[in-house]
Amino acid sequence: MSNENNSGNNDRKPDPNDPFNFFKLSPDSGSSDPKKKSPFSKIPVWAILLAVFALLVAVNYALLSRSDSLIPFSEFRQRVVSGEITRVEIGSTYFTGYTGSAENAGDTGSGGLNLLSQNASSREKGYRTVGLLTEEFVALMNANQVVYAVHAKENNMLLDFIFQWILPFAIFFLMWRFLMKRMGGGMGGLGGSIFSAGQARSAAVEEGKVSTRFADVAGVDEAKEELVEVVDFLKFPKKYTDIGGKIPRGVLLVGPPGTGKTLLARAVAGEAGVPFFRISGSDFVEMFVGVGASRVRDLFKQAREKAPCIVFIDELDAIGKSRINSMSSNDEREQTLNQLLVEMDGFDGSTGLILLAATNRPDVLDPALLRPGRFDRQVVVDRPDVKGREQILKIHSKNVKLSKEVQLETVARTTSGFSGADLANVINEAALLAVRAGRKVVEMVDLNEAVEKAVAGLQKKSRVIKESERKIVAYHETGHALTAAFTEGSDKVHKVSIIPRGIAALGYTLQMPDEDSYLKTEKEMIGEVDVLLGGRAAEVVAFDGVSTGASNDLMRATEIVRRMITDYGMSDRFRNVALTQHGAGYGAADPKLVRDYSEQTQQYIDEEIARIINIRFEAVKARLAEKKQLLDYISGRLLEKEIMEGAEFASIIAAESSLPKSDAGGPAAV
Repeated sequence: MSNENNSGNNDRKPDPNDPFNFFKLSPDSGSSDPKKKSPFSKIPVWAILLAVFALLVAVNYALLSRSDSLIPFSEFRQRVVSGEITRVEIGSTYFTGYTGSAENAGDTGSGGLNLLSQNASSREKGYRTVGLLTEEFVALMNANQVVYAVHAKENNMLLDFIFQWILPFAIFFLMWRFLMKRMGGGMGGLGGSIFSAGQARSAAVEEGKVSTRFADVAGVDEAKEELVEVVDFLKFPKKYTDIGGKIPRGVLLVGPPGTGKTLLARAVAGEAGVPFFRISGSDFVEMFVGVGASRVRDLFKQAREKAPCIVFIDELDAIGKSRINSMSSNDEREQTLNQLLVEMDGFDGSTGLILLAATNRPDVLDPALLRPGRFDRQVVVDRPDVKGREQILKIHSKNVKLSKEVQLETVARTTSGFSGADLANVINEAALLAVRAGRKVVEMVDLNEAVEKAVAGLQKKSRVIKESERKIVAYHETGHALTAAFTEGSDKVHKVSIIPRGIAALGYTLQMPDEDSYLKTEKEMIGEVDVLLGGRAAEVVAFDGVSTGASNDLMRATEIVRRMITDYGMSDRFRNVALTQHGAGYGAADPKLVRDYSEQTQQYIDEEIARIINIRFEAVKARLAEKKQLLDYISGRLLEKEIMEGAEFASIIAAESSLPKSDAGGPAAV
């Protein structure tokens, strides 16, 4: 169809004589301004239907009650006997009597009676009653020479037609349209009906509408370099086709949540200046078999019409899970995956159609998706390093008023392991904390509190803790901090606090590494176990007993030792042997139930974990017993101040020899 015809159809205004134009045309279809909507567009259909029904009922009631007031039947009989009523119209329910002479009745036939009835209201007085037609009443009227006529039930043809035909049809039509629209919305139909369920639910952003650029993405420089080729191909495809090169048909972005995979895809579309189709993997999955495959076909059909363009599928693992060793078959998901594989094979390298996808679970993807010719390039989008974190903080703080004393470099060093989304949340939380404190700019204290909130949770200032419990918490956290201070290779103590945070944390010791590390030595892992056991060891040294506060510490320490033995081959008996567990077997409810070693080996692992934990606990306890004076002093400071910064803690450690002596059984006087 030509563009002229299309424009003509779009400019067509509603026909006022068309009774169904309310249902066929939108309220603003006749307006030249698409943003200007009719005031009736916000009125729900059910409200209009209810108003029409109420109006019809009111009209019907008015027509039925248009006659005079009813009188008792006994009074009606009395007026017949007295001669006041000379003419009676007998209906199926009502008897109507009129005064006047019998000569005025005219013809007693149907036509005359109707004419008489029409003129009676203007010249006669009428009486109406609910009567009972009996032989005795007929004899009474004959005896008093009353002119009477019996006629059929009075029907209003217009009301009968409306109530019997128009109104039921309108109700059925509106209910059908409502249900189809709801079903179509739930299945992603663009037309709002069940018949459009197979259409794609992608949100297409037109050319030039994507405002994201590579300058808005930081901390993933290597990933950006990989995607520069995609942008260059979309801008200058002839440069690649002339030499015989082919751009990768699919690029898979792999990385943890919050690292900027979707942002990178939008930046590619924004830099290339091409349309951008975005759809989630779960949007293909539906209860009807074949709908997902139909949506894949429709998506690629739309994309080819707008090529060159970019199609971005988020959470690809929703439809791309491996079909190998799949215990439960899912026909709908497999058909959707098969259709995706077929569409990717049908790419024409010269059309400029690029498929980007993102997932944080590449291990579960089907191998057919990852072979060359489909997603033949995988780009790892990992958590940023310290330099990348500083760049990300600068981008997100661009529109935030920061104090001159704020050092984003320091914040970047204290946020090791944070993703881009985490850093954006830190900046936003700092701004909210500054407003809550009544400041006009964000201070360094706001950023530090935002980081601690992200790591340890919300501060519980209102939680009341008994003094005896506060003392246990103070010694527990001091034990962690002192063990970290005297353990080689351990991260520096950034802050020690006995203020409750999060769900169950009564205190915390915050350690921050000086630089990012990507490997752990056996000695460093043993050091982590020592620090985790330091809290309980301090309780034993100070109170000769233990509490439940070390539950999470014990879980983490046990897991580290277990992985040293099973995954990293750091045990005495199974040196350099991996004793891994997996869940590839059929019917395994828990992946840890499937293992590649015997029961005797499992018994050895359990005993070795207990042996190593016990050895490290005794070593940490002995070290803290030697530092009892330091343990008492720092615990006392914590009980007084509740928070100790890393600089103060380091100065106390450096001046250990000059600390005041403590009394037996309690902390030193401060």
